Amino acid sequence: MASSSYSTEQPWYVALLGLAEHFRTSNPPNIRLCIHCLQSIFNFNPPQDIEARTHLQLGNILLSYAKNTDIARSHLEKAWTISSSIPHIDDVRFESASVLAQIYTEKQNQPQHAKPILLKGIELSQQAPYWHCRLLFQLAQLHTSEKDWNAAMNIMGMGADYALSVRSEYTRLLFMLSRGMIGLISKNISCVNEAMTQAGHLIESFSGSPLHKEYLKVFFLVLQVCHYLMAGQVKSVKPVLKQLQQSIQTIAHNHSDDEPVVSNAAEMFQWLPKEHMCILVYLVTVMHSMQAGYMDKAQKYTDKALMQIEKLKFMDSNPLLSSFQLMLLEHIIMCRLIMGNKSSAIQEIFQACHVCQQQPRLFTTHGSQIHTLIGLYAMSMNCMEAAEAQFKTALKMTDGADLINFIKLNLAIIYLRTSRQNELLGMLDAINPETIPTGSHTLKAASYYVKGLQFFFQANFSDAKRCLRETLKMANAEDLNRLISCSFVLLGHIFLSLGNAQEAMNLVTPAMQLAGKIPDVHVQLWASSLLKDLYRQCGDSVNEAEGYRMHTTFSQALLKDHFQSSQMSEHQIIQWTDGPCPFHLSSSSSNAML
Repeated sequence: MASSSYSTEQPWYVALLGLAEHFRTSNPPNIRLCIHCLQSIFNFNPPQDIEARTHLQLGNILLSYAKNTDIARSHLEKAWTISSSIPHIDDVRFESASVLAQIYTEKQNQPQHAKPILLKGIELSQQAPYWHCRLLFQLAQLHTSEKDWNAAMNIMGMGADYALSVRSEYTRLLFMLSRGMIGLISKNISCVNEAMTQAGHLIESFSGSPLHKEYLKVFFLVLQVCHYLMAGQVKSVKPVLKQLQQSIQTIAHNHSDDEPVVSNAAEMFQWLPKEHMCILVYLVTVMHSMQAGYMDKAQKYTDKALMQIEKLKFMDSNPLLSSFQLMLLEHIIMCRLIMGNKSSAIQEIFQACHVCQQQPRLFTTHGSQIHTLIGLYAMSMNCMEAAEAQFKTALKMTDGADLINFIKLNLAIIYLRTSRQNELLGMLDAINPETIPTGSHTLKAASYYVKGLQFFFQANFSDAKRCLRETLKMANAEDLNRLISCSFVLLGHIFLSLGNAQEAMNLVTPAMQLAGKIPDVHVQLWASSLLKDLYRQCGDSVNEAEGYRMHTTFSQALLKDHFQSSQMSEHQIIQWTDGPCPFHLSSSSSNAML
């Protein structure tokens, strides 16, 4: 609890402040008496600087400990109003503006009240570099949350120019990279390319603290990796991902005493705390492993990251940790479904819902993904009606182009499997590989696969082969192993239907090997069924028996898991399409996992 120089002349102020701090830091803290001491300061009719500072302290304490947002806001408003009219208390003026805007934005969902405060704070803080930059970052974040991308990028541009004027190359680069990040989120590729090219050159020639340079490099490389992954370029990203992993190792092994000494007030910023950076690198590694089809690797890094998050959550309530946790769960759920572990997947779907419950904003930003995951689970359980309802619910909740494309591709598979021609015809334009509105290499390759599947169901084998060869060409170019194995096995099925057993064998055998490496148990089941038939046609009774044994093993494992999942209370979530999440379905065992 910092105090003004005036306080040294006021024994009553020093005593009450010291007593308040004593109660705040006692074990356990006595917040009621701490607040009582601070409120007593007003009885002495203090000068305005002490009055403003005390209102700020009360606002912060009520916000942190009492969770009383309205009274906290009232104190912060008084701190902001009083400090705006007197000189020499910049720290009170700008901190109260920042925290007050945060309350309006995050706690009370009234961003329209936050903007004028931030704009006024930015106008008044030209001579206070730290606060000027902090308030610019905060306003840009507010615009980003409202998807006002141009306004957010303009603010970041202003920040970069200001940082240059106060001779901070480090903070200038933070603003530039943040501008690139907003471009990435808003799919403004020209802005991303411009920001990344300029920042890349400046980071190379950066002559400040070596650790600052490493932090900037990690930010830059994370954006590069995300750019590649969003474009579905799983193979092209590998060298950049490796560089990122090396950079984070350098930072992780750095001791806290080696942190750069900051002499320029404009440089008192960090993109992310070191521990959060490590989790983020785990997360992008999981995203890459998932897209490339390395499920074991995805599981390994998810476990490491979730363990880190659990440790950090004891000391750190940063909402970013919940976002990381949710994204990791989303990826591990898809891994479980691919590997045929539906019972774990449905429990983890509930874990994801619990994370959203702790940070309600996440239900707004990730609700569509959660319903998509429930749809994928329902598909894997052969509950096609429920899966369709989940996907349609997810579509209503998102305007993200790639998520919409992913959902529509899965809906098309449902319509194919349930022979619903009219619905399929209504969907075909949206998922036509020639016109699908996506910049993602993976989604475009997947759309060729779904088109090939459609031709296969129509027994139009020549067009099916053409589409599947296109899928394979695209999938091979970027090491998309799941699409490669699915395409091989479907092409094998086509050649078997055409009576070309040798060609079918040449395709199904590598499909089986690749599916085993992933592992994708559904492709293994399909491939082993085909191999059994192929060996029988060839008169190879030994391999036919082996094929039969493998098919039985996969089939029994899937049936056992299917039965186990269907008996769980969590399974009923497939019926949830509106209203609050039905947490009552979650069994005590899955709650204990949280």
